[in-house]
Amino acid sequence: MAYALAADVVMLVHFVFLLYVALGGFLAWRRPGLIVPHVAAAAWGLLSATVGMDCPLTAWEDAARRHAGEQGLPHGFIGTYLTGVIYPADRLVEAQLLVASVVLVSWIGFAVRLRRRPARKA
Repeated sequence: MAYALAADVVMLVHFVFLLYVALGGFLAWRRPGLIVPHVAAAAWGLLSATVGMDCPLTAWEDAARRHAGEQGLPHGFIGTYLTGVIYPADRLVEAQLLVASVVLVSWIGFAVRLRRRPARKA
């Protein structure tokens, strides 16, 4: 029971992380300090998508599911929960490019907003 709950919590954290990778740049429009962790998260997402770096969250969820007597994640997190569910299996590259475009738009908007901010008085 505890392992199944842990696996579900890790799964939810993973989904939140993916949402942050995709949309965190827009949060930085309001909270500029969030841009640094967003750049780090987006860099991790880029490395994961292009080089195939394994995410520790996937390993933790898989291990917890196996300890709970479940199958685990035979296709990793993305392959299990997103590919073929959120977007068609043959559209992975397009989905990745869409997310990259959203991130890029958020960063451009962040830069524009940063330039428009009034200078702080000392």
